[in-house]
Amino acid sequence: MKLTGRVVFRDIETGVWVLEGDDGTTYQLAGGDRKLKKDGQRIEAEGIVDGDTLTSAMVGPIFHVSTYRFV
Repeated sequence: MKLTGRVVFRDIETGVWVLEGDDGTTYQLAGGDRKLKKDGQRIEAEGIVDGDTLTSAMVGPIFHVSTYRFV
């Protein structure tokens, strides 16, 4: 799946990185690397959405990033 949106740090529990998708959905980010985690940065990413896993942050489905680029 390909998604575009804005990377945001949310101060929930110990902190969580999310992608506020252009589709209106908030995804919890998994995978990628340190460079991906820049608050406010717009990205285009490919990966897999896992909507069945529960996390302590409970911000939305988990998006496992395989590749990304800054836009």
